[in-house]
Amino acid sequence: MPRRRALAALIVVAWIAMVGLHVRREYFQPELARLASATMSLAPGTNFYTLTMGDRAIGQATSVLDTIPGGFQLDDLMSLELPALGQTGTAVARTSVTLDDALLMESFEFSLDSEVGRFAASGTVDADTLLRVTIRSEGSEQDVEFRLAQPPVFSAIVPIRLAMAGDLEVGNRVQFPVFDPSSMATRTVEVRVLEQDTLIFPDSVSLGPDGRFAPASFDTIPAWRIAEAFGGVSVESWIDDDGRTLRASSPLGFAMGKTQYELAQQALNEARRDGARAIDDDVILSTAIQSNVDLSEAGRFGEVRFLLSGVDLEGFDLDGGRQELRGDTLIVRREGPEQLRADYTLPYPNMDLSDALQPEPLIQSAHPDIIAAADDAVNRRPFQRLDPLNTARTLNAAVYDLLDKRITFSVPSALQVLETAQGDCNEHTVLYVAMARALGLPARTAVGLVYTNGAFFYHAWPEVWLNGWVAVDPTFGQAPADAAHIRFVIGGLAQQVEIIRLIGNLNIEVLSTS
Repeated sequence: MPRRRALAALIVVAWIAMVGLHVRREYFQPELARLASATMSLAPGTNFYTLTMGDRAIGQATSVLDTIPGGFQLDDLMSLELPALGQTGTAVARTSVTLDDALLMESFEFSLDSEVGRFAASGTVDADTLLRVTIRSEGSEQDVEFRLAQPPVFSAIVPIRLAMAGDLEVGNRVQFPVFDPSSMATRTVEVRVLEQDTLIFPDSVSLGPDGRFAPASFDTIPAWRIAEAFGGVSVESWIDDDGRTLRASSPLGFAMGKTQYELAQQALNEARRDGARAIDDDVILSTAIQSNVDLSEAGRFGEVRFLLSGVDLEGFDLDGGRQELRGDTLIVRREGPEQLRADYTLPYPNMDLSDALQPEPLIQSAHPDIIAAADDAVNRRPFQRLDPLNTARTLNAAVYDLLDKRITFSVPSALQVLETAQGDCNEHTVLYVAMARALGLPARTAVGLVYTNGAFFYHAWPEVWLNGWVAVDPTFGQAPADAAHIRFVIGGLAQQVEIIRLIGNLNIEVLSTS
């Protein structure tokens, strides 16, 4: 089952893109007094949505905007069922945010439940720009703070803000700094107003003699098409005059559309009954990039040369370490003896790589359970100095053996992965990085594409510092990783979203192997 073992982590990127359609989190500095006055006319209401991939229903969502003393409350619920490699990954995301009368965020709660457990984050805003966040995952709890340049406004309110501020005008272009609690990071999002039109949606339903619901009447709604761009990815939405979402789509082929509850539930039930009917329904196989050369023996190659086309390569982490970019030709060299030596013993003695040694919200390398698991994996004795290369290889084999290779819908957390002992390449990577840092071995996450079964798929793997950054792959059990790994991004979930702009656009031609 090499496919299933390798590349299921595209699920996480797909999930982030899907949430981006409906649960975007952003910060901007509106004209507060004018907004507070305008929102007095903002009517509460509930919208239902069908989530689709191609022609197949893969979930449903509900968005409820209500008035509360001094402002508003927005509650979003999204359930998602994605077909992937003959399995169906399921997840439920819940978001609740309280807003003041100018639509500025006062607090939020976010959770993602999947087969492997729950990830949750909640936060409050103090003194307008200090965001205090609590992260909970598999029984652990962490508190982090973010100092923001501007008062925060919840992302799903952005279209409503545009409408209330009178910014719904074709040609308008606005930039917002965005905070996403699922990745604990901020980024800049540009919103453009593209066009105005009129759309038709079901307004009521009736039950037919065949026992199926059908639209009984329709509503004609003036609509505006907007585009939100971040990291080279553009998500388009149609919104009404109040800024409520009517339709949205993403580059991965995901879409959502306003409908009636009965129709959304019926579409999902019928999709469950029919099952995954074709490759086009598979979120992983439908995004594969076919290879012109069989690289199944890539472990024997010291070097592979690729021609990359179809996308702007600017901004990707393609050059450095084992990779050399010459124009649109990428040379990947598997690390040899010179790169696989280290002139230090663990723990790493210097401060120049502190970012690759410190705990992070989802990489809990200082937690006693992670430390104990890392010590057990390499059989470390108290005060023992370890060889970095042997430690990297031993830890790689330990994580490979520990985890059951399964597709998962989750925000990967090292503690949760340690507890559940299952996951795809994101789970393997986050656990490896946490355990490596616990041992004093600098480690970071690399994200890109890897060859398997005749094609290139989304993948994540760790890099460790020896005599430079060296790629290892606990999902495949490779240390060092073979030269069929193409790194595009360095970093965690917030950076991994960048990979989405490759999907459906990138072409890869293998030029030579040696």
